[in-house]
Amino acid sequence: MTRPPSRPDHHTKGVRQSGTSSVSRLADNVESVQLGMAAALLDHTDDLLSDHSATPEQLRYVIARLAESLRDVHRIARSRGARHTAPGRVDHPE
Repeated sequence: MTRPPSRPDHHTKGVRQSGTSSVSRLADNVESVQLGMAAALLDHTDDLLSDHSATPEQLRYVIARLAESLRDVHRIARSRGARHTAPGRVDHPE
């Protein structure tokens, strides 16, 4: 899946403004798919870890996918947190 353009600090460019635009709804749908894929990847990882015949290559591959998934989930969490925290507040993330 192609990621949205990134800034040099690895934060993706924001696509939400009011939360009701078609772009915002599309972003919500993409996030939903990414979260579902993360859950499926965790199940696959559990299966692979319980398979004592898993090869180092298989483990490296699943670790790489977990890192990708964690980046997506972290971006989603930061995005959602930013939407729920008013600018100017002490606990605002940026």
